[in-house]
Amino acid sequence: MSGTEFAKWQKEKAVLALVEEAQAVADRLAMGKPHAVEMHAAAAQFWAAVYLAEGQDLVELIDWKPAEITRFIRAAQTKIAALRKTRDYTSSDGLAVWLHSARAVVEPRIAPAVRDIWAQLSAAGQNVESMLTDLLQDAGLPAAQGRKTPKGL
Repeated sequence: MSGTEFAKWQKEKAVLALVEEAQAVADRLAMGKPHAVEMHAAAAQFWAAVYLAEGQDLVELIDWKPAEITRFIRAAQTKIAALRKTRDYTSSDGLAVWLHSARAVVEPRIAPAVRDIWAQLSAAGQNVESMLTDLLQDAGLPAAQGRKTPKGL
């Protein structure tokens, strides 16, 4: 195997791993209890509000420049690792939804699994809004206006 073939194989293996990772989230949500799915949805909405307060609209990921998406992916991976280290799994799972979304913008083969994730989060019960309100109040952020989903996914 030449160096070029090996590099292509490595890239393909990495993409397939990302697809499997996103699909695993979708599968977990499909089998999850309603309250857990609602909390996951609220956490994803919370991160949309956090980034919007910082001047980045995650809903518009598809329109971001490739370098901006790459920076977001790296920063999100770092934040997720820190959140998991402190055992803040709900918050890290919410940010991971946006990480998968950004990856889907870069690699379209991830998009079907991410669409499935967003469909399940969008269909989550009515408790999402009250959970989100509590999260936003605790963080000192303004109330959110409706559920946000990434454009194009």
